[in-house]
Amino acid sequence: MPAHWVALLAPKSWSHFLSYLTAWLPTLAWQGAAVDTAYSFATLLQCMIVLVHPSDKPLAYQTVSLSWGATSFAVAINSVTTRFLARFEGPVLVLHLAGFFCILIPMVYLAPHNDAEEVFTTFLNLGGWSTQALSFFVGAPSITLGLLGADVAVHMSEEIRDAAVVVPRTMIYSVLINSTLAFSLIIGVIFCLSDIEAALAARTTMFYPFLEVFRNSVKSIPVVVAMVSVILVNIICSSAGIYASASRILWSFARDKGLPFNRQLAKLTKNMLPVPAVITTLSITMLLTLVGLGSSVALRNLVSITVSALYASYLIVCVFLLWRRCTGAIRPPSVKAQPDALLIWGPWRMPEPLGTINNTIACAYISFIMFCALVFGVVVIFAVLWYIVRARHNFKGPIREI
Repeated sequence: MPAHWVALLAPKSWSHFLSYLTAWLPTLAWQGAAVDTAYSFATLLQCMIVLVHPSDKPLAYQTVSLSWGATSFAVAINSVTTRFLARFEGPVLVLHLAGFFCILIPMVYLAPHNDAEEVFTTFLNLGGWSTQALSFFVGAPSITLGLLGADVAVHMSEEIRDAAVVVPRTMIYSVLINSTLAFSLIIGVIFCLSDIEAALAARTTMFYPFLEVFRNSVKSIPVVVAMVSVILVNIICSSAGIYASASRILWSFARDKGLPFNRQLAKLTKNMLPVPAVITTLSITMLLTLVGLGSSVALRNLVSITVSALYASYLIVCVFLLWRRCTGAIRPPSVKAQPDALLIWGPWRMPEPLGTINNTIACAYISFIMFCALVFGVVVIFAVLWYIVRARHNFKGPIREI
C-alpha cells in the first residue's frame, strides 16, 4: 500500500505521521469503492427492469436489498481460499475482454454514425457551468474513476510470489489494457450518440444515459438487455476483487496498529484469510447503503471519497519519490546500502531522465485532476485526531516482514 512507500521515502521526522495519513486515505477509499460497486450494480439492474417494463418504478428499499445481495456474493468469494479467488479472477478477465466486443460491435455496427469532424471538434457545456474550462474540470474526476484501482495488486503483495516484479508488471498491463478498451468504447459511444437530448432526458427514468444510447443504436430491447447483462456480470465479478483489496488494506492497517479495534481486525483464519476485515467491509457497505433510503445523491456524495482519497495518496507518494530522485537518494542495485542511505532501486524501475519526467508529469496530473470533497476533508480530520489521541503511541510505520 502507498503507506509503505511513504514510510521509506519521507523524511525520518515525518515518516510515521505521513505514512499513517497515507494509510488512512486508501483504506477509506476502498471502503467507498466497495459501496459504490454494490450500489451501481443495484441501480443498473433496476434500470434494466425499467427498460423492459417502463411502468415499473424502482423503490429505494429494493436498491438497498439488491446492493446487499451483490455484497454478499463478494463476501462469499473472499471467504473461501486465496487460491479459489485467483482461479475465479482468471475467467473474469476473459469475460471482461469478451464483454467489450459484445457491447461495442453491435452498437457500432447497427447505429447510425456521427461525422468524424463533429465527434472530435464539438465541445458541449450542458451542465450550466460558466465556462467550458470549468465544465471540463468538474467532469474530469468522474471520468478518471474508471482508471483508478490499478494498485489493487499492491494490497495483495503478501500473497504473491516474486511480488517485486509481478505487481508492477500487473499494474502496467492493467492500465494499458483497460485504458485502451475504455478509450475505444468512449469513441464508439460518441460516434453512435445521435440524440444527446434524449440521452440526457433518460436520466429521469433510467438513471444511466448510456442505456438510451444503446436503445437508439440497436433498436431492440432484448439486445440492449443482453448488453447490459454483460456489464452487470462484470460489475458483480469485479466486486470480488474490490472486496479482496478493501479487506486486505483494512487488515494491513489494523496489523500496523493504526485503526480502532486493531486487534480484532488483524485476526486471520486457519486459511490465512482476513475474514474479520471482510465482515467489517460488509458491515460498512450495508450501513452506508442505508443512506440511499433517504437520498441517492447523498450516498453518491458520500462515496465520492474514492476518487479524492486515492488520488491524494498517489500524490503524496509521487511527490516524495520525485524528491528522492532529484536528490539522488536512491542507489542502484549494484551499490551496497550505506547506514545513511537505505534506499535501493528494486528490479522494476524507469531509468533517468525518464523516471524524473514521469514523476513530474504524474504530480502535475494528479494536482490538476483532484477535487477535494467535503467527505474527504472530514476523513482527514478524523485521521489526524485519532493519531494525536491514540495512534501515535502505537503506530510506528508499516510493519516490515522479511
